[in-house]
Amino acid sequence: MTDSGRSFLPAAGRDIFLPLYDPIVKLFGGDAAREALLEQAGVRPADRVFDLGCGTGTFDVFIKKRFPQIDLVGLDPDPKALARARNKAARAAVAIQFDQGFGDQLPYAEASFDRALSSFMFHHLASEEKLKTLREVHRVLKPGGEFHLADFEAPDDHQPGFIGRLLLSHAHLKENSAANIIALMKAAGFADAAKVGRRKKLLGSVAYYKAVKG
Repeated sequence: MTDSGRSFLPAAGRDIFLPLYDPIVKLFGGDAAREALLEQAGVRPADRVFDLGCGTGTFDVFIKKRFPQIDLVGLDPDPKALARARNKAARAAVAIQFDQGFGDQLPYAEASFDRALSSFMFHHLASEEKLKTLREVHRVLKPGGEFHLADFEAPDDHQPGFIGRLLLSHAHLKENSAANIIALMKAAGFADAAKVGRRKKLLGSVAYYKAVKG
């Protein structure tokens, strides 16, 4: 898919599947996995929070309901997913800023956020985009700010279940080893980058990472 002359993977893989995206994520445990990521992040009421790869905004609406005082910004390249996200926020009567853009070219000033979150999108990035994206996340975080990432483990780290083998591309996951992600976080300038948790889901094992901007 392309928008503004640059290709991206739609939230559901193909636009035709977008109406099915939210129920499928919920069915396979994605909502619960994201709630665990939020607990890990330790969001505070005065924080400014950034969700990288916000998709259709389900997680963001949940965050805003949980922490109504925070300033929350979600970014995604998929305009159709963002339209759904904005509609969800309007129906829930919560104020969330949704922006269209790419992770390796964030449209925010340096030191803009206290927390950055990302769930189930990092493995979709091309190899050359991964480090650029992490450098951008590092740039927009305040000193002492934290980046919390959840994504599927690489096959070398954990063998996915039967459903995971059917639905998840080995090619997308092969660079998603803990060693590679942690090395990229450190190369991007993060301190204390580490894998801090793991949860099993129908699609396979989900790894949780934390990195701090020194």
